[in-house]
Amino acid sequence: MAVPKKRTSISKKRIRKNIWKKKGYWTALKAFSLGKSLSTGKSKSFVVRQTTK
Repeated sequence: MAVPKKRTSISKKRIRKNIWKKKGYWTALKAFSLGKSLSTGKSKSFVVRQTTK
């Protein structure tokens, strides 16, 4: 028979939520940094074909 679980405290819930938000922040920061390096042409991990006009 199923037994209801104890309720998670507000502080524990807030800690988990902040960790989850922080992961998204760092991922967005990395993506922005990569995009910036690609646009300036200083990227070492990606080879971008240069087009001449």
